[in-house]
Amino acid sequence: MVPEQLKYTPEHEWVVLVGESVVRIGITDYAQNQLGDVVFVQLPEVGERVTAGQTLGEVESTKSVSDIFAPLAGEVTARNDELDGSPELINTDAYGAGWMVELRLDDASALDELLDGAGYRELVDQG
Repeated sequence: MVPEQLKYTPEHEWVVLVGESVVRIGITDYAQNQLGDVVFVQLPEVGERVTAGQTLGEVESTKSVSDIFAPLAGEVTARNDELDGSPELINTDAYGAGWMVELRLDDASALDELLDGAGYRELVDQG
């Protein structure tokens, strides 16, 4: 499942614009499926600044621990605190209730550099 309205990274994060220069970020359905059952999520605090490519947090599953990378530079304006007690939301609703953080972007035009749905599907199919 690859929703067309989202943007994607080669590291399997999805990004959607939710406000003026504010994006919501999570990991893709493909990524959560590869991880298996998610049992713990570590996210940055509101107010933290991140640069593109920097580790944003971690997702721990029954199989492994994986880094989450910031797809864009900006300031964390929200984190999904629901994941603290219910990390399995990433498995059950990767594109909805399983979102991770929101960022106020330093440069909103950087969003154009991310993959569209077709580009992400091609990346996964090459796998």
